[in-house]
Amino acid sequence: MKIVAASYILPVSSPPIEGGALLVDEGRIKAVGKLSDLRSAYPVPVEDFPGCAIIPGFVNAHTHLELTHFPSWKIRKGIDYSPRTYVDWVIQVIKIGRGLTRQERELSLREGIRISLESGTTAVGDILSDGSFLPVYGGTSLAGRVYLEAIGQDPLRCSSLLAKLESELTHFNSPGMQPGLSPHAPHTLSEAFMKQIAALAAGRSVPLAIHLAESREESDFLFDSTGKIAELLYPHVGWQDYLPSPRKMTPVEYLDRLGILQSAPKAAHCVHVNGADAELLKKRGVSVVLCPRSNEMLNVGKAPVQLFRKAGIPLALGTDSLASNDSLSMQDEMSCLWHNFPGVLTPSEILRMATLGGATALGLAHETGSLEVGKRADFLVMGLEQAVSVEDVPAAILEGKLLEVAPAGEFLSATVS
Repeated sequence: MKIVAASYILPVSSPPIEGGALLVDEGRIKAVGKLSDLRSAYPVPVEDFPGCAIIPGFVNAHTHLELTHFPSWKIRKGIDYSPRTYVDWVIQVIKIGRGLTRQERELSLREGIRISLESGTTAVGDILSDGSFLPVYGGTSLAGRVYLEAIGQDPLRCSSLLAKLESELTHFNSPGMQPGLSPHAPHTLSEAFMKQIAALAAGRSVPLAIHLAESREESDFLFDSTGKIAELLYPHVGWQDYLPSPRKMTPVEYLDRLGILQSAPKAAHCVHVNGADAELLKKRGVSVVLCPRSNEMLNVGKAPVQLFRKAGIPLALGTDSLASNDSLSMQDEMSCLWHNFPGVLTPSEILRMATLGGATALGLAHETGSLEVGKRADFLVMGLEQAVSVEDVPAAILEGKLLEVAPAGEFLSATVS
């Protein structure tokens, strides 16, 4: 048992505490309050960080850690070019993926976990294309949810993948991680397969995660089955015989018609969403995970954050992968959001999105995302540039320096050294 103190404690779920502290025991938070109160009540060692703030560990609500080595793969595989459109980028990812060995994929996932922890992420919503890599998470202090990915149009292959996913859910055993399913996107699964994945998730009581309305190409395709997805992507992966009839609806409307939104899935990106779509997302209880740097790199546009806020949609933040981003740093993502949407979001709202908002989107708000009694003691020590008032601490956090990462109450610096 120990007390960890700082000039400020930002629980996120409640107001900041000046001169605050946490009581940590066996990886859990046992008390939160003023240092003077905790010190008098508990005669245990105190680790004090003056001039700093303690905040919850970051929750990266949408990422693909298995793609961490993507930048180097591009060079080594001789497929290093700059895609001009979203579909060009998808095809590049597919080309590179086809030539990877199992060892390359595993090393990439391990590196993604390491980088995430060292940059302050203590929980993730990670999309995994191969469930056989689940044991990799077990040997780390990273927590969160692993969404097993589903993609397919061909009925025979979809049937085989469905059986595989059922088996992986049955035998899911990755300490610190909870299971989920990820039907990749509205345009990458047949209607039948999308419904089968949703039924499997409902039957096993696991949540869904889906890429939704990420690009204009997706919206065009869902409306009239034309554009680059139909002309380039489908032929590239051998799906030309599965081109659907025009649906004349948005991606959000399409998923709602299939009954997918009724399960309140976690939806990543949601760049091309209109007012009616936003109302549907709110009505179904969908959490939206913003990935501003990925959207910027792929030039797909900016998510309508003001629309989401007006509709009251729960928001979270994710880095996506290093296939479409420069880093896995949630601080970088927070900074991008702050500068790309000036006057739209407050520093407190952004910090909440990167912590408790992410945990809520993953269905893990009871476990992490805020500094509350009973939760896992996932916290960060942030150095502040200068003395600030308690009201200004959230803004200072956006520019603050990460000094210590403590997943489950254990300082990462101590376990690494």
